[in-house]
Amino acid sequence: MLVGWGGNNGSTFTAAVLANKHQLTWNTKNGQMNSNWFGSITQASTVRLGIDEKGGDVFVTMSKLLPMVHPDDLVIDGWDISPMNLADAMVRAKVIDYDLQQKLRKEMSTMRPRPAIYDPDFIAANQVDRAVNLIRGTRYEQYLQIRADIKDFRDKNKLDRIIVLWTANTERFCEVTKGVHDTSENLEQALRKNNLEISPSTIFAMAAVDEGCCYVNGSPQNTLVDGVIERAEKMGVFVAGDDFKSGQTKLKSVLVDFLVSAGLKPVSIVSYNHLGNNDGKNLSAPRQFRSKEITKSNVVDDMVASNSVLYSPGEKPDHVVVIKYVPYVGDSKRAMDEYTSEILLHGTNTLVVHNTCEDSLLAVPLILDLVLLTDLFCRMAFRKDESSAWAPLHPVLSSLGYLLKAPLVPPGAPVVNALGAQRAALTDLLRACVGLPAAHQLRLEHKVPFLMSELHSGALFKSAPPPKKQKLTHENGDK
Repeated sequence: MLVGWGGNNGSTFTAAVLANKHQLTWNTKNGQMNSNWFGSITQASTVRLGIDEKGGDVFVTMSKLLPMVHPDDLVIDGWDISPMNLADAMVRAKVIDYDLQQKLRKEMSTMRPRPAIYDPDFIAANQVDRAVNLIRGTRYEQYLQIRADIKDFRDKNKLDRIIVLWTANTERFCEVTKGVHDTSENLEQALRKNNLEISPSTIFAMAAVDEGCCYVNGSPQNTLVDGVIERAEKMGVFVAGDDFKSGQTKLKSVLVDFLVSAGLKPVSIVSYNHLGNNDGKNLSAPRQFRSKEITKSNVVDDMVASNSVLYSPGEKPDHVVVIKYVPYVGDSKRAMDEYTSEILLHGTNTLVVHNTCEDSLLAVPLILDLVLLTDLFCRMAFRKDESSAWAPLHPVLSSLGYLLKAPLVPPGAPVVNALGAQRAALTDLLRACVGLPAAHQLRLEHKVPFLMSELHSGALFKSAPPPKKQKLTHENGDK
């Protein structure tokens, strides 16, 4: 269930699922095109298993490594402040090629979002013209309606599991207050009292968790406050966030990791974006932009902190992020970045990158991966040894950090943004479940320490349907 189903991401995700499910082809000026899931790590990337009898590398698609839900089997629903059906929303988004739109129109015209929450204090005032499909009442009444919507969707479709994912507009940060957001009980009391600092996204998260549904926050706001995390732990469901890491920020995490690892010292990082879709329109408001600025700016912090030769304690590069709303460019975002680094004897080296991308066509595969991997983790368990009980992973899915700009981690765990380490953490966890050692023959806790909240040295793993139990053996003989 997508919050913001009628937006660019929601309509494009629905179109992509249906196009692939029906194996549609369509014509463009470049010829006939086929459906694919390029950009999805579960569907279009591979994991190295090892070597064959001739010494050659063996790779397998990530989705084949463990039993994952097939994208064709997803059932989609959701909420939006606009009542527009998904076919018209797809036309409005101007992302999908015209010929493909025509082939999807009939099926998508029957899909209409459920009413959503509109709070003009949390999203930009320029969204008011869309806000006509609304859940009325107090915050607690809105929470009850969302729970009723989830139950209705589950019952009508006889579903085993529902994952709720926020792909709606960026909210401003809520002002986290002790006695309001800090515990599950305080949060519920504040909700019942209609506290004005309980954001719409937090209401959705609470309703999802209380219905036993995992919740993924695809925008930068601080939805997953301590009270929500405590609630998820009590309910035995997972939460993950924050903010899809798709284009410019993904490239930034790669480049800065490369520069610092090469012994160069990034001293200035300036990122300029212009974006013409509704996300860009919402981000033209200062408070909503501030939420995005925080997640984009913090993405280099752990890489800088990793090198005490280059940086003194507390020292960081100048990091500036600018987003401008330019309606003409639509969903085709322009991103311009300048990276200046100090090199030998205080010389300088400057890299300038220009990136043009279809914003939603990069984000949608991430939505698919987040949903499929979250479902997989729901079916995964570990135990420290054969005498221990099986336990689920930690309710905060830090393993999904590869897909998110500001990875949420369990209390006390370090945040890792380096893309290579994030990818290794995810694939090594999947490898462990089939009895394979970490890809680079290193003990997992040394290689990816932020996983240790979920993955203990010597753990045994299982997933449902449960494979034959295998012991995870490292090169040093530890089990």
